[in-house]
Amino acid sequence: MDYQQKLAEKLTILNERGNGVLIRMNYIKKTCGDPKLRPSFLTDKAMESAIKYINKKFPNIDYRGNIQNLTSIQRQKSEVLSNTTSYYESFLDVIEFRDHVYELLNTIDACQCFFDITTNFDFTKNYLDLIITYTSVIITLSRIDDKKALVGMFNCAHEMTNGSSDPSYPRLGQMFLEYDHPWKKLTEEFGPHTKAVTTALLSLKMVYPRRNLPAEQWRSAQLLSLLSAPAAMLDSACCDTMACEYLSMETMERWIIIGFLLCHSSLNSNQASQELWKMGLRSGIYLTLTRDEVLNIHKVSEDLFDNIKGYNKRIADIKECREHVLVNGGAMHRERRHFLRGALKELCKVLEDEPGLLGPKALFVFMALSFSRDEILWLVRHSENMPKLKVPEDYIDNQLAELLYYMEKLRGLMRKYNNVVQRYHVQYLAQFDALVLNDTIQNMYVCPEEESVLMSSFVSTLSGLSVKQVDNKEEFDFRALRLDWLRLQAYTSVNKAPLPLKDYPDLAKVMNLTQFHTKMVDAVEEMLYETSELSIFCFYPRVFEKMFTQSSEEVTMKRYLMAFPLACAHFSQSGDPLCPEEVEAMEKRSLRLCVTFLEQIAKQTSTVVLEICAEQRNLCDQLLPKHCAETISAARYRKQKKQMPKKGEVQKEKPGAESLRKDRTVANNMDKLHLMLTELCSCYSLCGDFVVFDHIVVPTEFLISQLETRLSEIIVRMTNYNQTTQEITRPSDLLAGIRAYVANLHSLSCYINVDVTRLVKSVLLQQTQPLDSHGGQTITTLYTNWFLESLLRQASNSLIVHCPTLHCFMSQVTDTEPSFRAEEFSDISELQALAELIGAYGLKFLSENLMWHITSQVTELKKMVVENMDVLVQMKNNFDKPEEMVNLKKRLTGGENVLKRMTIIGVILSFRAMVQECLKDILHKHCPYLTGPIQCLRDFSNPEADIQVTLSIYELASAAGLPCDIDPSLVAAIRSMQTDNTSPDEEHKLSRLLLVYIAVSLPLLALDPNSFYNREHGGHNNNIHCLARAINQLAAAMFTIQNKNIEQQLKEFLLLASSTLLQLGQNVERMEIKNRESIYLLLHMIVEESPFLSQDMLESCFPYVLLRNAYREVYKSFIVTLG
Repeated sequence: MDYQQKLAEKLTILNERGNGVLIRMNYIKKTCGDPKLRPSFLTDKAMESAIKYINKKFPNIDYRGNIQNLTSIQRQKSEVLSNTTSYYESFLDVIEFRDHVYELLNTIDACQCFFDITTNFDFTKNYLDLIITYTSVIITLSRIDDKKALVGMFNCAHEMTNGSSDPSYPRLGQMFLEYDHPWKKLTEEFGPHTKAVTTALLSLKMVYPRRNLPAEQWRSAQLLSLLSAPAAMLDSACCDTMACEYLSMETMERWIIIGFLLCHSSLNSNQASQELWKMGLRSGIYLTLTRDEVLNIHKVSEDLFDNIKGYNKRIADIKECREHVLVNGGAMHRERRHFLRGALKELCKVLEDEPGLLGPKALFVFMALSFSRDEILWLVRHSENMPKLKVPEDYIDNQLAELLYYMEKLRGLMRKYNNVVQRYHVQYLAQFDALVLNDTIQNMYVCPEEESVLMSSFVSTLSGLSVKQVDNKEEFDFRALRLDWLRLQAYTSVNKAPLPLKDYPDLAKVMNLTQFHTKMVDAVEEMLYETSELSIFCFYPRVFEKMFTQSSEEVTMKRYLMAFPLACAHFSQSGDPLCPEEVEAMEKRSLRLCVTFLEQIAKQTSTVVLEICAEQRNLCDQLLPKHCAETISAARYRKQKKQMPKKGEVQKEKPGAESLRKDRTVANNMDKLHLMLTELCSCYSLCGDFVVFDHIVVPTEFLISQLETRLSEIIVRMTNYNQTTQEITRPSDLLAGIRAYVANLHSLSCYINVDVTRLVKSVLLQQTQPLDSHGGQTITTLYTNWFLESLLRQASNSLIVHCPTLHCFMSQVTDTEPSFRAEEFSDISELQALAELIGAYGLKFLSENLMWHITSQVTELKKMVVENMDVLVQMKNNFDKPEEMVNLKKRLTGGENVLKRMTIIGVILSFRAMVQECLKDILHKHCPYLTGPIQCLRDFSNPEADIQVTLSIYELASAAGLPCDIDPSLVAAIRSMQTDNTSPDEEHKLSRLLLVYIAVSLPLLALDPNSFYNREHGGHNNNIHCLARAINQLAAAMFTIQNKNIEQQLKEFLLLASSTLLQLGQNVERMEIKNRESIYLLLHMIVEESPFLSQDMLESCFPYVLLRNAYREVYKSFIVTLG
């Protein structure tokens, strides 16, 4: 008969089911109580009157007589029915669960079962868990304010749809009424079960007091210390009550408090019950029902006993216990946490050094985890519901990170060395437990058949184990054995059992020990969950974030901060299939918390790293050549009499002075930063990655991301670009600063395993683009804007002159102070630094912007050609007739404008050529084996073969900084200007006439006093020497697009230009002859610059003697000093 009751199976199934129902009830309560999550039909204004009516009349609602109050439900009955069905069915689950619990509890009472946590541990634990789960379900149900509205609306819609009420509605309505005052009803229900419940609870009197000790006694007993008894270090840690050693204190307190509330009559009749109950009351103020749903134990107890006669003394006890908690509770738990931090640290260090001890001392690990978890749970629930105290600091722990960290370390060790634990316990089971169990069975004088079969199977299962199974990585599964042991406990715990377990305590001890050993083989993860899961943080996010913030403010806690995001990995274990909606919300919250913590850690780490880099950059900056003037000046006057420093004047320290130390114990700023960096980087060593709800999280990637963002911002900030004042950092200074940062960033890899090279490449590569990955401006954009808006704009106005001799731009001497010196930003070293900074990609962007400015000038030039087209055609045809040319020149307008725009184009192209040359040098330095073949390819390309192929090769060569006969960027820019309205012939005509326009306008340059050739600069003071490059490259680009012979067109231009310039020599008395020689040199420059013209061509149309005389004339004003 007892075998057919299946008590073990029912307890197991009902506990699992009850937990799901409890979570479901809690979810409904939270959903209905949160304005953001509240179901829409409960907040609908149209439903207000119906909900009020249902709540008022529940459960006896007249659905037909008062139809006017329920009109809104009538109109939306299908929607109401579908929306409330899940809630209604969830409440039906409560009824079903309650019925099964009633039935099972009555059966257990009828069987007069024996309960003792130290003997039939699993049977007793399941029994007490079921009682607490059932009570928690009822209490949570009673806290759902909208339950009557939900059920009433469902039944109303059901009756309107089907013509009758739901069959379960009367029972459900009656249950809601009964549990309006849940504790009163529950105490009535559990009256008949008082004896069984009290017996089970009193079995804790040996376990709970032993666990509930102050930290001083733990310390004096050297609890959890492996070093306290070195001689016994290799002995297996075991005792008669294995499972009780790591049983949660919170669980026991929940059993004691709620159990004695349900069966309170034993408090007045049994002194042992009273003492155990008072000890539980002194443990804290709040108990967890589920998630963040708590029970104020003193208030609930006092309210219940207030209505019962003869309980005045118990009420006094409650008040006394509450005062005791308020005065002593916080301090006691604070000391426990302090002790556990040290104990876990020692345990971790020993086990890390000798992982083989995890076999015999596995119990110590689970005890340490369980004790720590109990203290964390207590702190969390009391921090959220903190009572008004004089010493609130006891409920604040800014060192919690350390405790969490060592818990994670122990969990990691158990997982890492699981093979060690398995090997030890497989041998223990086969060579010790099986033999002891067999001897125990043999010594029994009574052994019924059913029990005999079970125990024989235990022995045979354990005897068949061997170490080879571990070596072969076979899967172990002892769940059947453990369930059989639970069955055996149930069979032997009923009254008048043929084999009463209480008469055979040795069997219970052996089996409880064996059960623990089997868990060490196949259920280590389950044990870790049971003793150390911290999913409570998911339901107290505010407390969790506050604890993280408090710990992160302590320098000594920074190395432990990674424990907080790692705790988020626990949250996925607390979901339940009965409430899938909750899992989605938990996943979002878990990931949000995890990402928040990791970003905060990464921000702190990146801040320290970049502060160190900034300090090092300042030191490197002191060593730059620009700061040596003072040192040189001091050395120059060193032999002179030393002047006394002025009063109050502080002598400037030399670079390196910061390294001189008089007292090493005095820490400077860099010492503090390096110490903090070491602490922060240590936390990344806890784990390389972890999983949160199927998301693989890699902590170092958050650091890389933060460093990438911050470094990009710092590089842009170091540029110091001011659009108003047009100030910017010199490229060489910026490059030196970036190199200092990069050099120090590489030292980060000494602390953490991060790919700094990838980080630097990513950041610097982004800086070669117009915008970075976040859409922010880059140094490419800033320098492009500065060179265009500042340097080239002033160069186009002749305030800055291009110097071919010095390979730079130079500021002209003016009355006003220039905002910058052009030569400091455009010499070879600066442009090479620019090429290093923004690379080929950045220079391509710069080139595209330069081309845009060129095309805008070309557009204007074409307009001017169209305006003067008739005159230009005549001039082209009559260039050899001086008289007609004089008349035609008078009709030609805008010649100076044409030359001005062509000069601007020339200045832009000259700057681009300088930049390209520097890019070529930089690329040759970094990758000579790449630039060599590209140069070869360019040299062997033939434009006459296939111009498109040639342009493709030129584009490659141009990207590598190599000069090309035809500029592919200029070709692409001018081609993009063409529209469908103009034919190729018209475009060709405009291009030819543009060259005519330039040629006939050249004599006008002689009128400008700035057209004088400057020997030092190797060019003219108004930059007209840049016309040579402009004419050659523009002509080559235009005629390439039109597929015409470039050489032929330039010969025509040379002929026309020579003719017009020769006419200057005939004007002896006019102003035009003032700078005539300087203009003659321009013709020579055009030929020298061109890959299509030669000196022979020039001499055929312009006498060389004039060029020679021109050079002599412009050079004779300079004094040449030799030697």
